[in-house]
Amino acid sequence: MPKYEFQFYFCAMEGKTKYKSLIICICCLRLFTFISPNEAKAQELADSINLILQHRIIQNDTLPHVNLQEVPVIPPYKFKNKRHKRRYGKLVRNIKKVLPYARSAGEKVNAINNHLATLTTDKEKKDYLKKAEKELFNEFEAPLRKLTFSQGRLLIKLINRETGNTTYELIKQYKGGVTAFFWQGVARLFGSNLKSEYHKEGEDQMIEHIILLIDNGII
Repeated sequence: MPKYEFQFYFCAMEGKTKYKSLIICICCLRLFTFISPNEAKAQELADSINLILQHRIIQNDTLPHVNLQEVPVIPPYKFKNKRHKRRYGKLVRNIKKVLPYARSAGEKVNAINNHLATLTTDKEKKDYLKKAEKELFNEFEAPLRKLTFSQGRLLIKLINRETGNTTYELIKQYKGGVTAFFWQGVARLFGSNLKSEYHKEGEDQMIEHIILLIDNGII
């Protein structure tokens, strides 16, 4: 029997003054009604703390142990001159537009490679690649046509950053050497190079700095 019900029963049986007993019982009932939820909440909070708070035992002493999230410290970029600073600002805009495509490409390449590993015959692989190419074309053709030349060159570099392969290597892997050679020639006409690699410690330091800021929600 709950505590407040027992108290009500006890009061109802005690004494000869009906109204006095009733008043006492009502007071006790309200008291236990208000206390019980608080006690339950306190116990629930204690249980949750026991579940969440980790601990370590050091020299027979139990101490709370909390793993703090890493906080990256990214120093501001040092500009050589105003022109260098303007280039940085332009890169920020271009990277914010292009980086999602490069990362999506990285995810697609990984998914394609994982699925190809499950196929056994050349026909199955050829049919799957043809289907995957059509899906990629339908998804990316319209937005990629809106990129500028500088954004297109940036995308080629970022694809290398996200996948570990140059765009030329990806085309050669999935479409063959002749197709890769053809598209490399087309890219050259527009001042691009499908074999462009990403060098975060070299010429692409500025790009890497911007990407770190974006990933940490700073810009």
